[in-house]
Amino acid sequence: MEFEKQFLATRRRFLRNLGATAGLAAAPLAWSSRVFAEESMVVEGPPMPDLPATWIADNVYVIVSPWGFPSEANQGMMSNITFVITEKGVVILDSGASLQIGQMALRQIRKITDKPVVAVFNTHYHGDHWLGNHAFVRENPDVPIYAHEKTASAIRTNQGDFWKSLMERSTGNAIAGTVVTPPNHEVGHGDEFDFGDLTIRVHFYGTAHTPSDICLELVEKKIVHVGDVAMNNRIAFMDDGSFLGTFKVYDALEAAVPDGYWIPAHGFPSEDLIENNRILFLGIYEGAEKAVKEMASPSEVKKYVLADERVQHYAPVTNGFEENIGKYASLAYLEAEAAAF
Repeated sequence: MEFEKQFLATRRRFLRNLGATAGLAAAPLAWSSRVFAEESMVVEGPPMPDLPATWIADNVYVIVSPWGFPSEANQGMMSNITFVITEKGVVILDSGASLQIGQMALRQIRKITDKPVVAVFNTHYHGDHWLGNHAFVRENPDVPIYAHEKTASAIRTNQGDFWKSLMERSTGNAIAGTVVTPPNHEVGHGDEFDFGDLTIRVHFYGTAHTPSDICLELVEKKIVHVGDVAMNNRIAFMDDGSFLGTFKVYDALEAAVPDGYWIPAHGFPSEDLIENNRILFLGIYEGAEKAVKEMASPSEVKKYVLADERVQHYAPVTNGFEENIGKYASLAYLEAEAAAF
């Protein structure tokens, strides 16, 4: 599909530039000025229709997005928004794909609490997780927006304008008026944030879905927002990621938060989210690994993957499986081949 082709077209260019630095110390003021300058010149797209917030636990809510890629029909609403009401205010975990979606999230928050939004976290650099930052900066120009340093750098360089343009085209310009609003604070593994009655702990274990995925633990609740590291009834894009790295992240998360409850950015939260994703990914990767060991050609790897019982089990309940399994099999083959030498 066109969205996926456009997404993949930037992969190599992005990876070449990922290590670039962007002068983060002086950036917040410059980017805030850009936000207010740009929004004064642009006609905004239509409001995002309300989607109700789903109660997950005391003071923890998720606005669950329907399945789908960005389109005119869904106005770019394709990724969950999690928010947590704390003693110090509301914390946002992934802000959505546009100004309009962020504003919709704010309307849902205001149905539950009048506390201010005191922090926003972005799990990685794909635009459906951070373009909504604009809405929260518009409400409070001083709100801190946290992300891994590579995510912040990516958004400040090519991924920011790329994702804005891509979402505009994919939605028939429904996100018009959205201004690229990058994170303004860097976080790393083990960082903790005190919100009075809740501690949020950052987990980062290397490349999984992207080179800079962070997962956010609500420590006192044993709940973890995992972003796109794991999804419910969908396979995450792996074009910037690693199957082996994903297994490492799953093992580390389960060791760090035994019996955790996992909130994905796509699909419904569940206790068995990590385990289900691991089984499917193992089926794909080990099928590809077998193809490498038997010296099968790349064109044959899909056959090996589809023969795996684990893949057969999850295929009927995985959205987008038929359209994407060939690509995932090829990516797993390339990684397994590299690991064999």
